[in-house]
Amino acid sequence: MNREISREDAERFSAAFNGDTRNRLALNAVTKSGIEAVAVDRARLNGLDHTYSNLVETPKVTDQKNSGRCWLFAGLNTFRLEAMKKMNLEEFELSQAYPMFFDKLEKANFFLENIIETRDEPLNGRLVMWLMADPLGDGGQWDMFTNLIEKYGVVPKSVMPETAASSKSGAMNDILIAKLGEHARTLRKMNEEGKSEADLREAKSDMMLEFYRILAIFLGEPPKDFVWEWRDKDKKFHRQGRMTPLEFYDEFVGLDLNEKACLINAPTADKPFGKLYTVQYLGNVVGGNIVRYLNVDIETLKKAVVEMIKDDHVVWFGCDVGQYLESKLGIMDPNIFDWELVFGTKPGLNKAERLDYGQSAMTHAMVLTGVDIDDAGKPIKWRVENSWGSKIGDKGYMLMSDEWFDEYLYEVVVDKKYLSKALLDVLDTEPIVLPPWDPMGSLAR
Repeated sequence: MNREISREDAERFSAAFNGDTRNRLALNAVTKSGIEAVAVDRARLNGLDHTYSNLVETPKVTDQKNSGRCWLFAGLNTFRLEAMKKMNLEEFELSQAYPMFFDKLEKANFFLENIIETRDEPLNGRLVMWLMADPLGDGGQWDMFTNLIEKYGVVPKSVMPETAASSKSGAMNDILIAKLGEHARTLRKMNEEGKSEADLREAKSDMMLEFYRILAIFLGEPPKDFVWEWRDKDKKFHRQGRMTPLEFYDEFVGLDLNEKACLINAPTADKPFGKLYTVQYLGNVVGGNIVRYLNVDIETLKKAVVEMIKDDHVVWFGCDVGQYLESKLGIMDPNIFDWELVFGTKPGLNKAERLDYGQSAMTHAMVLTGVDIDDAGKPIKWRVENSWGSKIGDKGYMLMSDEWFDEYLYEVVVDKKYLSKALLDVLDTEPIVLPPWDPMGSLAR
């Protein structure tokens, strides 16, 4: 075949397509009913059910609506279980708008500081263009979540409820990002004019004042303190009194976040297992914790998750949720769709190759709340708490096959006590710095 597609090539493609009647059948079916309905493997579907040998009892699912806050929802959903136990509650939600406010505020400062740091880099260079590409999205990572909690605490949802912008963040983000682009231009022009770094930071202070005003109009001002009272599931009334968000976290959640570790499974040649990694310019809080990933083989990662669930602890995790997802039933399984039956071919890259060639990355965070283990001790499937409301899967809870876990799950957060001494020692080493555009720098949304 020549460099360009000739008319003869197009005729040859069409003749080959029409020479097989199965292609016409597939065309008619897919154009009428959609690919999911046609390609779904009913035999595989019938073999998957929402029954698990090990299950953590959890309340009704939450709903991030039209926002990319899954990482905040997933983190807070792990916290609320601790709060429910301490307050003897059947249902409870922590405010997702509260950490969203401070995440936006901190990300703006983080971005402007990076613009100051890179002020002498070429505007059209890869680094500055990367910084400008997504300065204030809704997405995040586990260590970005802990930065917010350690600095600002948490509040009940009733103390800072959802707003129109928190539930549908697009318009807010457009305005805030436009202002950050304007501020980036101003800071770089000031540098070109010979202004000092101190001058740039003084200008940044005024920019952040304006940013706070716009953000507060969209989300409301977060409370500095509040009176907390509740009635437990035994109908007993409690009044805690006036508390700050940090005091509320200490009193009713109380998890030691320093005892958590983020494990990843990235089986690419450039990331040997048993090493600690971070990603340059990935973060949200200046002066906060950097993102730290301990790369391990999938069986080591899986073993820690199983032990967590067996001990009645849920697990925050990140994955590529759009891969092989039967969305209505909430089933994630690499065998759920028979692409080869429909198209005569199927995707052929393995997990490492998908990462290397940009075909997959961590895109969404959820919570593992159960696992079904067979008589030989091998996981069969996993129960997943999502934040997409109750209309999918089993009242919002999804099912992940163990094969899908192996292929499309990229990171988990586990207690350090479930790691070997050798891995704990690695956590104390200096992390290898990955470039900003590395696939492990993707954000859950």
